[in-house]
Amino acid sequence: MNVRTLAPKDLYVPGRVLIERHQLLQKIPLSTRTLDEMEKRGEFPKRFAISHTKVAWDLAEIDAWIAARKTLDEQVPSPAGKQKRQARD
Repeated sequence: MNVRTLAPKDLYVPGRVLIERHQLLQKIPLSTRTLDEMEKRGEFPKRFAISHTKVAWDLAEIDAWIAARKTLDEQVPSPAGKQKRQARD
């Protein structure tokens, strides 16, 4: 499992919100497998253990990832638009 360890300073951040997998999947409309693979490649925020059987994600990191994806999407043309242009040429 790809889990990072929290340093003691990480435990004392005021306002930190942790989300579980089911909450993550409500925010990110991708499959669990896709998210796990992206996490392994370093393309998605890493989960961390909050107990021996439970992992969580930092909501601020997830929101920052979403914001970065939105910015990236505004800069790069969509693949669908590219295909339409190629079909016309």
